[in-house]
Amino acid sequence: MDTSPADNPTEQVKARLHRVFDSQIPNFASYNLVAGTGIAGSGGLKVIGYRQQPAELVLAPVNSSNLTASEDAITINNTNVNQLALLNDGEYEVATSTGRVFRFSIPSHPSIDLQLDDAVSVAAVIDQEVDAKDFADFMDHFMNTIEGTENFV
Repeated sequence: MDTSPADNPTEQVKARLHRVFDSQIPNFASYNLVAGTGIAGSGGLKVIGYRQQPAELVLAPVNSSNLTASEDAITINNTNVNQLALLNDGEYEVATSTGRVFRFSIPSHPSIDLQLDDAVSVAAVIDQEVDAKDFADFMDHFMNTIEGTENFV
């Protein structure tokens, strides 16, 4: 089976996004991952890791032209979260105590361009419908823990 990017762009994109996250987070295997799209000033692709225990998010911004890290990953948990909000169906705002604000959506089927060479790119569609629902459930839990209506575990 040929696994070149031209033959399997979706798997190549997923592998590159995993590398962006995994290369920055020592315990990367304890996180579920989704691809997020920045909105309203928080533009750009992000790999978002999340876990229930301890409840936390890791936002890893991605350079969309070459699918590498565009800046260091940011961990958000009960020690530095200032605000969590559901803006619209599937759109979130997360603010830290240092003043960073991230607005993003978690599409069920994001389309991400994979640059094969200087002149050719292909669109890869990632099916993360189940993961987007799981992330929405996690964010409900995370927001409730911050508000004090659930125990922070």
